[in-house]
Amino acid sequence: MRYQQSDPDVRLMLRVKDDDAGAFEELVQRYQGRLVRLMEHLGPRRDLADDMTQEVFLRVFRARKSYQPGAKFSTWLFTIAGNVARNTARSTGRRREVSEVDAGGNHSGSQPAMLASVAVDASGLMPTRVIEGAERAEVVRAAVQMLSDRQREALLLSKFEGLSYLEIAEVMQLTTKAVKSLLSRARVNLKELLVPYVDAGVIPAEAVGGAPSRSTSASKEGD
Repeated sequence: MRYQQSDPDVRLMLRVKDDDAGAFEELVQRYQGRLVRLMEHLGPRRDLADDMTQEVFLRVFRARKSYQPGAKFSTWLFTIAGNVARNTARSTGRRREVSEVDAGGNHSGSQPAMLASVAVDASGLMPTRVIEGAERAEVVRAAVQMLSDRQREALLLSKFEGLSYLEIAEVMQLTTKAVKSLLSRARVNLKELLVPYVDAGVIPAEAVGGAPSRSTSASKEGD
């Protein structure tokens, strides 16, 4: 009852449960853009984002008769989205764990090279030029893609969807303590990936949350 009173999207979904086609169309309009952007990061490939978004809404519609408002609608929706993203990753054979060993037996050695390639492309072959706007976002996006699946999902739900620890825990079926740990590791790993580009002056430190340069880190270790 609490969610019916406080969440207009829950009320819309209850109308969908009663086969109100207009309510379903309104939910699609409200969430389609957000889901596509989320799936571009969560899914194994950006070009699959539209298809995965359609699959999410298809699952929502199929589950309408069993829907119970036990959480915010967005929490329920993002739970479905996370499942779709993971299933799609499994079906396409993609694995993005940071510690994964590649076919040659080496640890993900291609990841820094991939990020460097994106940074060079974004900087227009001018490594000393600070990249801005969409270019910077593309480099950060590439770095986010190099996080483990769980770290990336937690970070996106927190940073881009504004979900609380409790809501992320519900979506990912984890404890809030586990979510906090995931987010902490995700931020550390993301900063480590981007530090070389901060050091090179390609990305300003404030763009990655004030990531310390290697020289700064080294001086602190020597203290």
